[in-house]
Amino acid sequence: MLRSMKIPCVLMRGGTSKGPFFLASDLPQPVSRRDAFLLSALGSGQELEIDGVGGGNPLSSKVAIVSPSARPDADVEYLFAQVHVTKPIVDTSPNCGNMLSGVGPFAIERGLFPADEGTTVVRIFNVNTGKIVEATIQTPDRRVTYEGNTHIDGVPGTAAPIFLTFLDAAGAKTGKLLPTGRPRESILGVEVTCVDAAMPLVLVRAGDLGRNIHDTPAALDADRAFLERLEAIRLAAGKAMGLGDVGGLVIPKPVLIGPGGGATSIGVRYFLPHACHKAVAVTGSVGIATASVTPGTLAAELVGDMRLPATLTIEHPSGTLELHVECREGDAAPRVSLVRTARRLFEGSVFGRV
Repeated sequence: MLRSMKIPCVLMRGGTSKGPFFLASDLPQPVSRRDAFLLSALGSGQELEIDGVGGGNPLSSKVAIVSPSARPDADVEYLFAQVHVTKPIVDTSPNCGNMLSGVGPFAIERGLFPADEGTTVVRIFNVNTGKIVEATIQTPDRRVTYEGNTHIDGVPGTAAPIFLTFLDAAGAKTGKLLPTGRPRESILGVEVTCVDAAMPLVLVRAGDLGRNIHDTPAALDADRAFLERLEAIRLAAGKAMGLGDVGGLVIPKPVLIGPGGGATSIGVRYFLPHACHKAVAVTGSVGIATASVTPGTLAAELVGDMRLPATLTIEHPSGTLELHVECREGDAAPRVSLVRTARRLFEGSVFGRV
């Protein structure tokens, strides 16, 4: 018989995503019980997630699990979980950079890390990828503030800026920036770039699949033949990247690329992987930016010669996203920085069955 559990959580918007944030110590163990609780708490198994706090969309069916870190190079640890909306799947293979933007504020407010005067830098170890990200949080009077004048496309209004710097994103899941050893290759008769920086991606020119880079997410999602072809390429790319059978995983993420309009560097349509993102994932944008400064890739061919440090502007369905790319002495791969915002929506307890 299933038993109901009541666990403290904070519902937060992080970037263009939303979901509950938990302390790892509050969740049941082992992992099978933890995942059963998360599926129940979010309402997974029904397209509206009507029986839980999930939002019926991959962008609002996400979980952040945070804990103190004993690592000398990190202050806190963050495990991201993507909870499938309609299937009983909790996927911890990827990272989510949008939810990541809420980790620093959550950690400070839950007493995991002390705030400094003015701004506070929190070093976050992402358990999913084994990588460190620095988050700079606005903390006037040693308190987190969410109020400010920073706007990010895909979110209404303005909020306090949160600066994220991915220090060594290359090889997040495969251990290699170019997992196949090549900057481009042919998969199922289509030229692609397989890259792993913050998130494993397979980049494809939109025109090579008969689509336009300015197509809307709704138009792309309605083209079943296109989606089936894109998924076939994703599955084959997953094997080529050493990830094995990725049919039950959300990585690698397929990304359509093409020329950006106006002053933008590159246009993208980012997939989740089975539906088009209304904007672009933070981790995906880090991978795209890294590919754009890696010679020989399809992305580098599009943006042309970019000498570091450089600013890359990605055009996505909801607007644009700017990223700063640089390579400091001693860096094995470029470090990528960008600005996000977050907001605390409510705090209390959520009920789930295990």
